[in-house]
Amino acid sequence: MKKLLLLSALLILLTPIAAWAIYKPMRVLAPDWVGGVVCISTEICIEDKSKYELAETLYRESLHDISLVVGKFQQNPRVIFCSTEDCYRSLGFKRASATNVGKSGIVISPRGWKAYYLRHEMIHHRQAEEFGVISSLLKPEWLMEGMAYSLSDDPRKKLSGRWQAARERFNNWLNKVGTDNLWEEARKI
Repeated sequence: MKKLLLLSALLILLTPIAAWAIYKPMRVLAPDWVGGVVCISTEICIEDKSKYELAETLYRESLHDISLVVGKFQQNPRVIFCSTEDCYRSLGFKRASATNVGKSGIVISPRGWKAYYLRHEMIHHRQAEEFGVISSLLKPEWLMEGMAYSLSDDPRKKLSGRWQAARERFNNWLNKVGTDNLWEEARKI
């Protein structure tokens, strides 16, 4: 019986450590444990502290802009600003310029220090708040990505294949339903 209790306790203790090691995006929950990342506030973590002023400006302006478009955040997102690809990879990401992890946080790669990338990911954060993290995964791509590309004011006139189609389909849908009931109408999909 004691062995079973000891084994159970050990398993309970080791599970988070194993998850941390195996599923790197989980590191967004405690980014200051990642080498070189420092959380300056509950909202901004950064790899290179000399770039904090730029990160803070990007954050505040993007948060303001997106709040006007999709409503106030229930909880302002935490954003981790990586200055190197090593930092971005250490959090479990490779290709994208920026990534949102549900309501846990946003990670910006060194390629993603642009307001429209941050606004895009903040929209995904709002989607997770409005729909729930699991329900967000079940919504159609045209709604989720189309909304993020369209409402982030992404300056690219032409996106690659499916992203352009998603943005166009979202814009057509939005023209029909209007912006006043954006979330109510989106929940019906």
